[in-house]
Amino acid sequence: MKYHIISVFPESTSSYLESSLLKRAKENGIIDVSFYNIRDYTEDKHNKVDDRPYGGGPGMVISAMPVLKAVEDAVEKSENPLIVFFTPHGEEFSNTMADEIKDEYTDAIFICGHYEGVDARVTQILKTKNVSIGNYVLTGGELPALVMIDAITRRIPGVLGDGLSVEENRIAPKDPYTRPECFEYQGEEYCVPEVLRSGNHAKIDEFRKEN
Repeated sequence: MKYHIISVFPESTSSYLESSLLKRAKENGIIDVSFYNIRDYTEDKHNKVDDRPYGGGPGMVISAMPVLKAVEDAVEKSENPLIVFFTPHGEEFSNTMADEIKDEYTDAIFICGHYEGVDARVTQILKTKNVSIGNYVLTGGELPALVMIDAITRRIPGVLGDGLSVEENRIAPKDPYTRPECFEYQGEEYCVPEVLRSGNHAKIDEFRKEN
């Protein structure tokens, strides 16, 4: 799977992509991530990417042309891409959507808005898939892009090493425990539930289902 991040601040995503599971997936050639700085696609000598909104109002809006050119660049490097735009009123992201993207596309192109958003003609022209990761507003689309990349990648065969590691393929407890079995904190003792220490796998599975 190839991911393309189109952003005014692409460097803000790099540290997360260079750690843990995503780093290993990149090193193993399972995923690839490319960055496109919208400022590189401007024709202004100051690399200006935004302007005042028509009709007035606060903030600045990212201009359409630099974004369209960046997406064109990403599409040319893609085989079967999905173009994603982040917006609070988009379709809510889910594991089902993650599977659909993984199974139906080779590339995911993420347009990360900023400021007061992106010129609406971008989504009209590109016919983007509008996605929301929750009913709230963020400063930019970089965090939603990382959320989608993480969720999609962990569902690609070979990334986790064992298909049972994908949460819904196994019985995962709501409240996990690890060693030591008991410890004291501020004068009180806290222990792992006895059933988890019993060795009775049937009772353990029943306990996990209940929790």
